[in-house]
Amino acid sequence: MTASRKPPPETDQAIDGDDAALFRSAIGPVRELPARSMPPEKPKPRALPRMARRDDIEALHTFRQALTADALESGDGLSFRRDHLPPRVLQRLRRGQYAAQDELDLHHCDASQAEALLRGFMTQSRQAGLGCVRIVHGKGLHSESGVPVMKNLVDRLLRQRADVLAFHSAPPAQGGHGAVLVLLAQRR
Repeated sequence: MTASRKPPPETDQAIDGDDAALFRSAIGPVRELPARSMPPEKPKPRALPRMARRDDIEALHTFRQALTADALESGDGLSFRRDHLPPRVLQRLRRGQYAAQDELDLHHCDASQAEALLRGFMTQSRQAGLGCVRIVHGKGLHSESGVPVMKNLVDRLLRQRADVLAFHSAPPAQGGHGAVLVLLAQRR
């Protein structure tokens, strides 16, 4: 036996053709859902640390001033020697009495390229057992900032390296103030 479905009872409202009433009569009694809570609010933006940002900018400005305060000018010569080295070694280097066994030219490099090239060159020179090398950095006459960037970069990097015993600007015949002769420690 098949159970046949009974059609929904027709009411006066259904006869009127009211679709909503027809739907309600077909569904029967309903229970109302509990009210939903409101969705969470979007978090408020974090406060901007204006004072900290201002302090950082001020510190950066002071740092840059300190860097350029003792910066070398284009006519300044580079000169450095380790304390344990006799002064006559620096004099001989200044006169060009050490033969440069290799050379690195930093013309047409930006600061980051020059730094990478210089570090690599110094490492290779030391590994090859070279005693003296020449680095051509230029005089910095065409620098946009007015400060010879390459010259100051070379000075700073060479002073930091433990394998550099001494360096001095080259004599005029070997590049003058646009180049530096570097005396390297022997490889152990």
